[in-house]
Amino acid sequence: MTSLSELLEPIAAWFRSLGIPAPITQWGHPAMMGIVIFVMGSYVAYAGWRGRLAADKEVAAKNRADHRKLAPLMFLFLALGYTGGVLSLVMQHKPILESPHFWTGTAAIGLLATNSSLPLAGFWGDKSGLRMLHAYLGTVAIGLLVVHTALGIKLGLSL
Repeated sequence: MTSLSELLEPIAAWFRSLGIPAPITQWGHPAMMGIVIFVMGSYVAYAGWRGRLAADKEVAAKNRADHRKLAPLMFLFLALGYTGGVLSLVMQHKPILESPHFWTGTAAIGLLATNSSLPLAGFWGDKSGLRMLHAYLGTVAIGLLVVHTALGIKLGLSL
C-alpha cells in the first residue's frame, strides 16, 4: 500500500527543485497559519460572538455580516494551509501521521467543516439550538487551533 508521503513525493520534489530556502520550507507554514489563526480567526470568533451578544441591533448585524464574510475565507485559508503543512513535512522528508500537530490540524479542519455545514443549511429552519451549537463548536475549534499552534511550534523546533 502506498503511503501518503509516497503519494505526495512527486509534488514535494517539484517544490524542492525550486530551491526554496530551508527556513521558508520549515517556518513558512507556521508564519502564514499563525496570521490566519490569530488575526483572522480571533476576529471571526469575536465578530460571531459579538453578533450574538450585542444589545445594539446595528452592531449585532454588522458583526454577523463580518462573520459571514470572513469565516468562509478563514476556512479556505486553513484548508490550504493544512495542505501546505503536510506538503512541507514531505519536502523535509519527515513523517506525517506521527505528529500530534497533524492530528490536531485534521480535527480542527473537521470541526470547522462540520460547523460550516450548519449555516449553509440555514440552521435547519433557523433553530436557536443549532445557532448555539455553531457558536460553541466554533469556539472549541479556535481553542483547538491554539493547541495546534503550540504543537506546531514544538514540531518546528524539533525539525
